[in-house]
Amino acid sequence: MTDLAARRLLLVHAHPDDESINNGATMARYAAEGAQVTLVTCTLGEEGEVILPDLAHLAAGRDDTLGAHRIGELAAAMRELGVTDHRFLGGPGRFRDSGMMGLEQNHRENAFWNADVDAAAGYLVEVIRELRPQALVTYDPHGGYGHPDHIQAHRVAMRAADLAADAAVRPELGPPHSIGKIYWNRVPRSVAEEGFARLRAAGADFPGVATIDDIPGVVDDAEITAAIDGGPYATRKAAAMRAHATQIAVDGPFFALSNDLGQPIFAAEYYQLVRGTSGAPAGERENDLFAGVGA
Repeated sequence: MTDLAARRLLLVHAHPDDESINNGATMARYAAEGAQVTLVTCTLGEEGEVILPDLAHLAAGRDDTLGAHRIGELAAAMRELGVTDHRFLGGPGRFRDSGMMGLEQNHRENAFWNADVDAAAGYLVEVIRELRPQALVTYDPHGGYGHPDHIQAHRVAMRAADLAADAAVRPELGPPHSIGKIYWNRVPRSVAEEGFARLRAAGADFPGVATIDDIPGVVDDAEITAAIDGGPYATRKAAAMRAHATQIAVDGPFFALSNDLGQPIFAAEYYQLVRGTSGAPAGERENDLFAGVGA
C-alpha cells in the first residue's frame, strides 16, 4: 500500500462547483490525510446561470464576467476542502464554457466542446508527467448527464492518461507515467432513492424537488466498485458547495442549482473503477481509491 504522504490523486472536472458536488468529501478526506490532491478544471464556467440577484450582472448575457468571479469561488471552495493545488486546463480562460447541449454557445471557436481532444489533452499530459498521480477521477463517457463540457472532460482525461504513458509523446515533459487506477464518478440508484426520500420527508425549503434523472452518474448498485465514507468531511463538503454561491443554494443536507429543485448532498461518494485492479477482496467495494497501488 502507498505511503499516505506519497499518495497523489488527480481530478478532472468541467466547471467550478462540479468538484465540490461530486467529490468534495473525497478531496477533503485525502487532503486531511496528507495526500497530494490536484484539481484540474477545464473551463471557468462562464455560461452558468447566476442564482444571486445581486450578482446577476455577471452573467454571460450581461457583463460576461462570471468566469473571473468563479475563479474566486473555486479558490474559496478549495480552502474549505484543504486542497492547495487547483489549476485550469491550459491556464484560466484557455477554454470557454460551452453551455448546455444544443445551444449556440456550443459552436463558439473557443468553446471547450470544440477543442481538439489531443491538443487539450496535451495540457493535462504536462500535469500528469509533473505530478505522477496513482489515481485519476473524472466523468463517464456521457459526462454524467450529457453536458458537452463534461463529455469533453471525460474524453480529454482518458486521452491524456493514454498519451502520458507513451514515451514517444512529448518527451520534453519528462518520462512517461501510467496512472494505476482510473475512476468515473457514480451514484448508486439505491443511495439516490434514499436521498430523495430524506429530502421529501424533511421538506427542505426549495420550490420543488429534482428527480433521480437530474443526478449525474446514477447507475445500478452493481456497477459501483468503490465507496468513500465522507461522513467526517460532510461539513467541509457543504461549505465548499456554499462557496460556489452564484451556482448553488445549500439548505442543510440538501442543495439546489439554478432550477430551484432540491437534491440531496451525498456525504458518501461512489466510483466505478474502469482501469486498474481493485484493491478490495473479490465481491467487495474498495473504501480507498489508492488500495493496491504502488508509489
